[in-house]
Amino acid sequence: MRLREKVALITGGASGIGKASALQFAREGAKIVVADIDRESSEKVVAEIQAAGGAAAAVVTDVADRESVQGMIAFCEETFGRLDVLFNNAGIFHPDDGSVLDTGDDIWDRVIDINLKGVFLGCRYGIPAMLRSGGGSIINTASFVALHGSATSQIAYTASKGGVLSMTKEIAVEFARQNIRANAICPGPVQTPLLAELLADPQRRQRRLVHIPIGRFANAEEIASAALFLASDEASYITGSTFTVDGGITTAYVTPE
Repeated sequence: MRLREKVALITGGASGIGKASALQFAREGAKIVVADIDRESSEKVVAEIQAAGGAAAAVVTDVADRESVQGMIAFCEETFGRLDVLFNNAGIFHPDDGSVLDTGDDIWDRVIDINLKGVFLGCRYGIPAMLRSGGGSIINTASFVALHGSATSQIAYTASKGGVLSMTKEIAVEFARQNIRANAICPGPVQTPLLAELLADPQRRQRRLVHIPIGRFANAEEIASAALFLASDEASYITGSTFTVDGGITTAYVTPE
């Protein structure tokens, strides 16, 4: 098992990429803390892991709130004694997030608070716990739009994910010699309930698909597999990396010279 004896905390762990990662990590031997704002869905993920013979616990967390994140890390250490893998995955996409010219301050603040500040707080309070455990792996969910911008205006989301990518690199450099690795996953569009809702209009959906060389959206398990690799000791020499899992989108965005 690739994560035997490790303790992994996953934010946004109740659905989508977070849920798929919790299930995969548990199958590979990790003890899982499912951190999410949705208590009921978190507990369902925990029950599924436990039914398969794994160890898991849920903690209600608002990643944009400092005290809530502090409590999340304390819960992890109190429950399982340590923290080895921190997957800062929680994030939102607001339907009214658009051009820099018309995105409201309230939308900007909410997206930045969850997508960027949430990762910052996770690292601020998670890294000391990892140091107490002798090191570990931090995985932060960025996005392909952090690399090339978005063809569809979404200024707050794109800015938040660009910040996650840059922050991950700085953390990787600062803590590399303390046995902590930090890497960012940059997924393309992932087939989740949120995406299905946002792209319910077939024409809007097709405008997104046309940019994906593989011709389909990712499924959550494919992104979880990338996170599993970065969490494992197989990635022991990988830190500060941009792990792009996007079906070829960013390659298609590059203009040949």
